[in-house]
Amino acid sequence: MGDASHISNTTSRLALSAEDQDRWNRYKKALSAEGFSGEITDNLSARLVGSTDNSIYQRLPLAVIYPGNTDDINRAVRAARGIDLTLSIRGGGTGTNGQSLTPGVVLDVGRHLSKILDFNPENETVTVEPGVILARLNAFLRPHGFFFPPTVSTATRATIGGMVATDASGKGSRIYGRTSDYVLALDVALSDGTDHTVRPQTSEGLQELTSREDLVGAVYSTVKRVVRERAAEIARVFPDMNRGLTGYNLQNLGDDTGGLNLIRLLAGSEGTLALTKKITLKIKRLPKIRQLLVIRYGRFHDALQNVQTLLPAEPAAIEVLDDKVLARASQDVVWATLEAVLGTQSARPVEGMSFVEFVGDDEKTLLQQKKKALQLLESCSEDVIDFKTVSDQNIIAQLWTLREKSVGLLGRPEGQRQGVAFVEDTAVPPENLPAFVAEFRDVLDRHGLTYGMFGHADVGCLHVRPYMDMTHERDRKLIRLISNEVVSLTLRYGGLIWGEHGRGYRGEFSPLYFGETLYAELCNIKQAFDPEGLFNRGKLASSQEGHIIEHIDTVPFKGSFDADLTPAARRRYGAAVSCNGNGACFNKEPDQAMCPSYKATGDKLQSPKGRATLLRSWARLRSLPDNAPDRALLPALTEEVKTALDTCLSCKACATQCPIRVDIPAMRSRFLRAYYATRKRSLRDRLIYVLEPLLKIARATPRLSNIAMQNIVSKALIGKIGLIDLPILCPTRHARHVRATPEWLHQNSSNPKAAIILQDSFTGSFDGSVIDAAHSVLTALGFDARLSSVWDNGKARHVRGYTNGFAKTAQNSLLMLEKLGQTGIPLISVDAATGLMFAQEYQALKNDVSIPNVVSLEAFLRSAIDENRIKPSRAQAHQHHTILPHCTEQGARPQSSADWVAILSSFGLSATAGKAGCCGMAGLFGHEKENAALSRTIFDQNWASHLKNPILATGYSCRCQTKRYTGKRPMHPIEWLNECLLANTEKPAA
Repeated sequence: MGDASHISNTTSRLALSAEDQDRWNRYKKALSAEGFSGEITDNLSARLVGSTDNSIYQRLPLAVIYPGNTDDINRAVRAARGIDLTLSIRGGGTGTNGQSLTPGVVLDVGRHLSKILDFNPENETVTVEPGVILARLNAFLRPHGFFFPPTVSTATRATIGGMVATDASGKGSRIYGRTSDYVLALDVALSDGTDHTVRPQTSEGLQELTSREDLVGAVYSTVKRVVRERAAEIARVFPDMNRGLTGYNLQNLGDDTGGLNLIRLLAGSEGTLALTKKITLKIKRLPKIRQLLVIRYGRFHDALQNVQTLLPAEPAAIEVLDDKVLARASQDVVWATLEAVLGTQSARPVEGMSFVEFVGDDEKTLLQQKKKALQLLESCSEDVIDFKTVSDQNIIAQLWTLREKSVGLLGRPEGQRQGVAFVEDTAVPPENLPAFVAEFRDVLDRHGLTYGMFGHADVGCLHVRPYMDMTHERDRKLIRLISNEVVSLTLRYGGLIWGEHGRGYRGEFSPLYFGETLYAELCNIKQAFDPEGLFNRGKLASSQEGHIIEHIDTVPFKGSFDADLTPAARRRYGAAVSCNGNGACFNKEPDQAMCPSYKATGDKLQSPKGRATLLRSWARLRSLPDNAPDRALLPALTEEVKTALDTCLSCKACATQCPIRVDIPAMRSRFLRAYYATRKRSLRDRLIYVLEPLLKIARATPRLSNIAMQNIVSKALIGKIGLIDLPILCPTRHARHVRATPEWLHQNSSNPKAAIILQDSFTGSFDGSVIDAAHSVLTALGFDARLSSVWDNGKARHVRGYTNGFAKTAQNSLLMLEKLGQTGIPLISVDAATGLMFAQEYQALKNDVSIPNVVSLEAFLRSAIDENRIKPSRAQAHQHHTILPHCTEQGARPQSSADWVAILSSFGLSATAGKAGCCGMAGLFGHEKENAALSRTIFDQNWASHLKNPILATGYSCRCQTKRYTGKRPMHPIEWLNECLLANTEKPAA
């Protein structure tokens, strides 16, 4: 279609037409009449967030509705009848082919329909609502010894309803199969708004159902006829492979006794036949043992070729990664903890890697399987560089986490290009995979594209993401050219273009794979289920002549919208444009840092992906000419973007945990600068601008300052500016006596025992005991440790969008710290959040001041211990602690807690590394009235459960927040270490 999707700026692409507005008004009225209890919104921001997924498309819906209970799904269906409206059900919204995108109404079940309804360990079943996330289900099942086997890489955000919709599989499908293999029953809403429970039917049950004269009878009669009349054609057309023709799967619907199982038909139908309300699943016992074999190859082709060699060892999974994926993975934060296993050096370049996993309950059997794999490996002819076996369960889990990130890592931009999904999940018989991949590469090479490849090689499923710039017409044209070539290629190798991620807008290719005869029957089935074409119209099969199947290049491309951005807008908000919708920020794992506001609200507008979508859309509107129709929507969208960003805690987890590194706080700061260029700042904002200079004055007389801040007048003023409280000033006691004076710096520039502890303005003002403890421990270990002056970091100014003021503060502080750094004496940061500014916010500054090398306290101590520069004395403490890192630190420096565990252990103290996500404080965020409830929710969600046992908290905000809500301030690890060392030295001699 070329550039047809890039509509002229003379045409509105966001506003509803008069016809659409009328249709939506009628639907809203009908929803109200039906008693719909959930939320309904046609705000532009919600529509924009609902317009994209993990695909190349952008399809703006009329509205988004959030069913409050499962009966709301029926109400939504009944309300739509007779209005010529299409409904699309949406779970995690991570589809790679536009499965849930629609010009109609989106039913988002992820917000409210996320309950686990029933669990029966005796029968090994669980019943869930469609919005339950796979990782959350498995977290519920794990303590009972069970799991739901289909293992998709998007487990932290993939909903069970979405997995049913695409019949998802993933890692281990060779032994575990796919989602439909585990569905025992589906409670669905049919297109007439009635309920029906789909389960395997005997011949007697089928006879009863087909005799009915309602919609259910028509459905079963039609499917029964197709299965019986077309049995030979089904057997001829359907491939004999693990990844078959999912979506209207006619294979194995019937059985030898005359029964019928419609579950296999509905699984993979992507919400085009019925809407799922409840799912009953079979579950399995967790395997007791896992073993992993990691193999490195000189060529990716050899990694593929070796699959057939290793399959006789009966592994549960063989996953492969190419050099492109490995290069991206080596830049990820998790890589640092895995280098010892994966290795970074080899005699030759590593161009392929495979993970070969063995699972089971019998250790002897597993060892025999692994031994056989090693024997096969030793005798193979492929170019194997080396291999390692891994038995440590934590490391195995981390390696699989790295593999799961592959799809996101390939989305990370290279200039204007990034990996995009459109020929994403081809599948061929495994024995054909090496030859197929070689020709696939020829196709991409011929078009001059770079690309990354990875996948489930044991079942012949390959994930490929070519690097393209979808804002350019040339690359948009390639979507059609390459897709056609790959479709022909997969057909020639006995495979198909969709192996596990569903069809979506690739449904146009269905007749090529099913054949004209069976495809006509698919349309008959669609007509029986959905005669009005209410459900996900334009996908997979058509129920009416007027509702045509849309083609891959007739749907608007996301890149065609982004093409409107000016170069300046692209520079400022490029990370928002790069967000590919992989949805890593939609996770609800309580121990993961990202994203606290989304986890607490369930509102996708308050997620990094949602905010990125709004920012790129806002930047686009600002880039348009003043007379462009869409430009008129700018004022309203600006306020909606501001509202979505107001709840961002600036924790920066997205900057490290997002595979694309979409740094929302950085873009939020730029947005606020633009926003307030034409608006008046609040009194609170103006006070925040001078916060650090005011703290300098307050530190001079902390007692008087605390009295002043806590009196009735001050509290009234604090309340007037929208704050609920302020922390007590508590600067260090040692500042004056152990300052790093110019004389000391001169005398100790070559002293290997010299060290400078940096006092940031927050720890140095409110938590000086941590600075004191750090000084005390370093002194006890033989260091000549001194304190810097308290340096203003500018963090508050950056968060509030005072970008110029932040730059001035940073420049002045960096000049001061640069002088300290020039001495060669180590500069040690105690606070996690401000210490990381040297690697984050300051790196983005454009100035001539060099950024000093600042090392964290735990990294400094661990290095000194590992290099035998200090010999820890033994301390004694009977209590065991869990170390909870600051959320920014957890994302950017995940090894921090492990470093503290090692340090404390070397002193004889017992601790474990924990995770807790965000505490909800985030600087001033938790002190602000409008954020108080959300701050508390985040704390209760992520931190409260950890406080049953003794904890150590590395973040100042975390310690402050915990004291606010529990009355007890947890110690920093260095404080506990100092306390134990002091107790040890104060013991009387025996």
